[in-house]
Amino acid sequence: MTPRTTPGGAKALRPVDLARMAGVSTQLVRDYADAGILPPTPRTPSGYRRFAPVHGRALLAYRALARGFGPETARAVMRAVHAGDVPEALTLIDAAHAELHALREALRATGAALEAVASEEPGASRAHGASAAPAAPPPRAPLTVGEVAARVGVRASALRVWESAGLLAPARERGTGYRSYGVAVVRDARKITMLRQAGYPLPTIRPVLDGLRETGSSEALRAALAQRQTELTRRSRAMLEGAGLLHGYVAEVGEAAEAAEGDAGAVAGT
Repeated sequence: MTPRTTPGGAKALRPVDLARMAGVSTQLVRDYADAGILPPTPRTPSGYRRFAPVHGRALLAYRALARGFGPETARAVMRAVHAGDVPEALTLIDAAHAELHALREALRATGAALEAVASEEPGASRAHGASAAPAAPPPRAPLTVGEVAARVGVRASALRVWESAGLLAPARERGTGYRSYGVAVVRDARKITMLRQAGYPLPTIRPVLDGLRETGSSEALRAALAQRQTELTRRSRAMLEGAGLLHGYVAEVGEAAEAAEGDAGAVAGT
């Protein structure tokens, strides 16, 4: 039977207690303990795990980190903390923040570039009177799949995938059946390339293209960019929450380690 207190005097917790605290299954709590996401867990002579409140705080910190930084980074951070390598844990946190910043910058650049491409649409006007960056000159003649791939900077296989998804509709040459990409299709390929680089999944790209094709309006584009910005903001807030819980947990682990060293020194001095 699990004792009501741990050797350090803290209240003992069962796996089900931690599971309820974090809204996960008891098996997942055990998996977290085995994976090093939770601090070392002593066992009773009969083999039961001796969880304590510190395990609950580690669990909550990990779950918050996973929401913002992703499970893989969160797992690596917690393992580094439990290995006593706080600098490595902070390096991982810093790298994730740098990646998020890069995504924000890419989103801004994508918005500007897409507005420029949208301005090439027949009859389209520049959004809000903004001056768009110079666009690449349109091809003078239909291009092959390889030529389009080189022009927009992707593999030819990507163009075929986009065609299968209904995003591109190249013509077919009579007799040979080879794909033939005209000005409008090349323009669409450029838009898709930039949206993919900004992290958009293929299903999200269709309404943006449809809006630009049918109306020459950039409203669908702006809506897609705004949605992506909202997602990044949500992730940023989750990262902030996770980092806050991690800070408290690291401080607690450090204080416990100092206390243990002090007790060991006192014993050694007697």
